[in-house]
Amino acid sequence: MAKSKKTNEDEDMTVDIELEDGRTINCNIITILTVEGRDYIALYPNNYTSEDGEEEVWFYRYSENEKDPNEEPVLDYIEDDEEYEKVIDAYDEFLDNCEFDMMDD
Repeated sequence: MAKSKKTNEDEDMTVDIELEDGRTINCNIITILTVEGRDYIALYPNNYTSEDGEEEVWFYRYSENEKDPNEEPVLDYIEDDEEYEKVIDAYDEFLDNCEFDMMDD
């Protein structure tokens, strides 16, 4: 489902997501959030517009193999609405903290 890559130290980390229709979308990794002991990844799809024309952020469960750091991370769909809402709340808090940090600079 996903393959991460970093091409240059000055460039953002990206991940390729394969959609159900077979297209592959490259996404910038915004952040990894921890909610109730589980990790989630927030992605910004590059060169992609949703059906309603809005920009969006995609969220997935995120896990790494602690025994093999060279293994590709695993991304899974968040299927539970309550779980998804908790991730959205954590992301909103992340954005609030980013804005606060920018005001301090």
